[in-house]
Amino acid sequence: MTFPNKWWLGTLAIAAACSTSSQEPIAEQSLTQYVNPFIGTGGHGHTYPGATMPFGMVQLSPDTRLEGWDGCSGYHYSDSIVYGFSHTHLSGTGIADYCDILLMPNTGEVHLNNGADGQPGYRSAFAKADEQASPGYYAVKLADNDIAVELTTTPRVGMHRYRAPADSENLHVVLDLEHRDRLRGFSLSFPNDHTVVGKRISQSWANEQHVYFVAEFNQ
Repeated sequence: MTFPNKWWLGTLAIAAACSTSSQEPIAEQSLTQYVNPFIGTGGHGHTYPGATMPFGMVQLSPDTRLEGWDGCSGYHYSDSIVYGFSHTHLSGTGIADYCDILLMPNTGEVHLNNGADGQPGYRSAFAKADEQASPGYYAVKLADNDIAVELTTTPRVGMHRYRAPADSENLHVVLDLEHRDRLRGFSLSFPNDHTVVGKRISQSWANEQHVYFVAEFNQ
């Protein structure tokens, strides 16, 4: 399955206003400029920098670490390899779970192995200078294939945009249901040529976790 070099992305706007007891009107200002989603992603913070909304069902974030106490959220600021972008994450728990429904864009030869064993895989290096995050938004450039990734969410839906160089060959997306936690069961169906419907049953902190999803592509 191949996709065009530019994908559609929905937009998410978050605005904040402040008020005082004074009767004089004050100019509205955005307070999101002061938010740094990378706080807590280093050390033993166990947080993630990806896109989510308050009480949102989806936490769409990069996964840079597969195991270890400091990888509980799936991400650690010191890492320079990303395995993909999954749709559920825990923040600050100190115990690992979630990181369900991982998607990873790539070009060239298709690899179903993630590459953690040192063999060719779909993972990619990235540079901190090419990574940015703000409330409801995350972006990074994959160094191995020059794909620019942007992520955002609604309360229930994660949205991806992947942009690859015009001369890229065989642009594709890997969907990995075996990512990280033990896979106890799954199902997949393809109702049409741009939709995937499935479920994942996994075991980690929760003994039997069920996640159901529908992934719709613009091509």
